[in-house]
This record gives sequence, structure tokens and C-alpha cells, in this order.
Amino acid sequence: MGKTTSPKKLTFMSIYFLGINGIIGSGAFLLPQAMYKDMNLLSVVVLLSAALTVSLIALCYADLASRFTGSGAAWLYSYNAFGRFAGYELGVFTWFLGCCTYAAEIVAFLTTLKSFVPAYKQTSIYFATGIGLIILFSIINFFGRSLVKLIDNTSSFAKLATIIIFIVVGMFFMHKANFQPVMPAAAAKGVGPFFHHFGAAFSVVFYLFSGFSFIPIAASQMKNPAKNIPRALIAVMVSVSILYTLMLLIAIGILGEKMSLYTIPVANAFKAAVGEWGYILIIVGVLLSIFGVAFTCSFNTPALIASLSLEHQLLPAWVGKKNKFDAPWVGILLTAAVTLLLITQSYLFLVGCIVLASFVQYVPSIFAVIKFKHTNEYPNHGFKLPGGDTIPVLALLVACYLIFNFTWETILLAIVVAAATAVLYFFIGKKRLAKMGGIPTSVREQRNHQKINTSTSNKN
Repeated sequence: MGKTTSPKKLTFMSIYFLGINGIIGSGAFLLPQAMYKDMNLLSVVVLLSAALTVSLIALCYADLASRFTGSGAAWLYSYNAFGRFAGYELGVFTWFLGCCTYAAEIVAFLTTLKSFVPAYKQTSIYFATGIGLIILFSIINFFGRSLVKLIDNTSSFAKLATIIIFIVVGMFFMHKANFQPVMPAAAAKGVGPFFHHFGAAFSVVFYLFSGFSFIPIAASQMKNPAKNIPRALIAVMVSVSILYTLMLLIAIGILGEKMSLYTIPVANAFKAAVGEWGYILIIVGVLLSIFGVAFTCSFNTPALIASLSLEHQLLPAWVGKKNKFDAPWVGILLTAAVTLLLITQSYLFLVGCIVLASFVQYVPSIFAVIKFKHTNEYPNHGFKLPGGDTIPVLALLVACYLIFNFTWETILLAIVVAAATAVLYFFIGKKRLAKMGGIPTSVREQRNHQKINTSTSNKN
């Protein structure tokens, strides 16, 4: 008999760079304008506050990842903590989050083009390009994953190289006079207006860190996850916070109050520092980065909804249908259709939708941590969240603070998605689950694995 080899485990550095690439997206280049417009130099304080508070939620995910070996993250945690309907809703919301992120990157790509190609100010050309990109990505995805790794690696390299060049060169062109005013104009109007602007900036900055949630999911694929998950989370959050802070400070140091005038202030700051070639360099890097992230979303999001059907039996069987290239063609079409509708919205609206969809995942996951800490249903295997309920409660307060900063449009959209998902569940999903014995395959495997672990630990 041939010797079987176990899959190669991901090292700490592999997880670290996956985390860096997963968190840094288009927001790093497009959102500094909105941050500065609301809070002036205090936008740096808002950024660091968001980094600290998001880290609390990330630690809750780390705790949950040490309890479960199955795939699914937020929906799997909610399924085991609060039942199949909660898991079902979370699964669909995760797919919707993917569609919003896909649309946001397409809009970011078009917005970047519009900033230096006058033709893209025409609505027809703008939307024709957006539709064309979604169709192009869908066609490529129909033929499998051969290009995904190449495009993802190119995008990641372009993104990090652009940021590092901007920081290293830009620091020599800052002016002290540009670090005024420190306080936003809203501060002079009273405490209420100040906190309104703080909240608006906080919800925007929160988006910059929202890609953390997949890091703990890789626990089963990591070497020594008990040691490496907390190290990776802390290292990634610290590194990204430093990069974001330096980018923001340097852009402010070069542009000053002009920061609020430019759609892509990082590019305009580099132009002011080194000339036209600097602007072109940053724009090319931004476009390559955004293109790669959008393409990755176009691949991962259909795969997610297909897995909800095929592996987890939470959607009708036809949703998971694949072609001869093993591509989930129904999922690709559904994702493309929703994304086409979403690209008609503004970038900031889509950012709001992403933060709201993330909030919908965070809150049940945090409650799941609290429940499992007290019931001990699914013991930790490796990393364990310290401090009792302190971190989950603080994380919950942070997540709930976001409620006060959502617009009524994003809340209405979330209600529509939740209601449509519930209707689909009671008319289709529930019947399919009944045929499967009421428990999705992935959850059944997780519970069997848990029994084996519990039995082994009892014997020891």
C-alpha cells in the first residue's frame, strides 16, 4: 500500500500574508477622502479606534474557530448555537456580503477610471464598462479556476508595492502646516454634531478592516493553530493599522485640506509630491489591485452559494449545479445578476451595505462565544479567549454602536434580504432539510467529529 500524505499545513507567514491581502482593498485608496472630510486630522484617531475595536471581534472569531473544524464560519457558529434557521439566514447574508463587496470593487474600479478619463463621466460608458467587466469575469469563471491564482497574486503584489512606494517616497514631501486643523468643523457646533461625524467616519473606517473574518477560519489548515491564530490576528491587525495610518498621515501631510477635494487622494498626493508620473504609477497600482480583488470576489462568491446548496443543504439543489469544468454556473449567474443591480449604487452606499452585512454576522457570532463559554457544548481545542465574557461583551457593544450610523436605505435593504431569505427557507429550504434528516451534511460531520474528540479526551 502506498503511503498517504496529509495536506501541507499553512505556516504562520502564509496566514499572515493572506490576512494582509484579504483586508487591504479599494477602501485604502478611495476612503481617506471621506474620513478626512468628516474628522480632519482626528481621522487618524478614528482609524486607530476602529482597528482596536475590530480586533476585539476578530478575537471572538479566533475563539470560535478553535471550537469548530467544519467550513462555514459565521453561519456554522450560528447554526450550532441558535438553530438551522439562524444558520440559514447567516449563510445567505454571507453570500450577499460577497455580492456587495464584488459590486463595491467594480464601482471603485470605475470611479478610479472616471478620475482621469473624462469619457467615464458619461453614464452610458460608465455602466457599459461595469456590465462588461461582470460579464467577462462570469465567462472566465465558467471555465474554472486556472486564472484565479495568477490574477490574485498580481493584484496582491501591485497593492502592496503601491502602498510601500507611496509611504517611502511620500514621507519626504510632507509639510507641517498641512496638519491643521486638528479638530473638525463639526466640533465647534457642539457635542451632538461632533459625535455624528465621528460615527460616520467610524463606520467608513470599520469597512477597512472587515476582511479579517476569514483568518480564524483557516485554523484547521494551520500548523499549531493554538499558537498561530492569535499571533496571526495580532500581527495582521497591527501591520494593516500601521500601513493605513502612515498612508493617511502622509496624504494629509502632502495635501492638507485639499484631501477632501480628491476622489483618490493617495494618487493626487503623490502627483503633488513627484509629478505626473507619480499619479500614473499610483493609478495603475490601484487599478490592478481593485481588478484583482473584484475578480477574486467574482470567483469566491458563487462558490459560497453553491456550497450552501451542495455541502450544507441550505438551498435548493439546482442552486449548486456545476458544469463540466466544475464551475457553479447557477451561482455565477445569480451572483452576476445581483451585482449588476448593486453597481447602480454609489461606492459609499455599498460600503455601508458591507458594514451592515458584516454586523449581521458579527452579532450572532459574538453571542455564540458567550453561549459556548457558559454551556461548554463545543470545547476549545487550542486558542481560548481570555478574560471570561469581557472581550465578547466589549465586542458586542462595538458592533451595536454601528446601528446608530447606518442609513435607512441600508437598513431597508437588509430587511428585504432577510425577509426574502426567510420566505425561501419556509417554502423550499426547510423541505429539503427535512429530506436530509434535518441536519446539513457539514453540521452532521462537525458533530460527529466533536463526539470523537470528546470521547478521546474523556479516555485520556
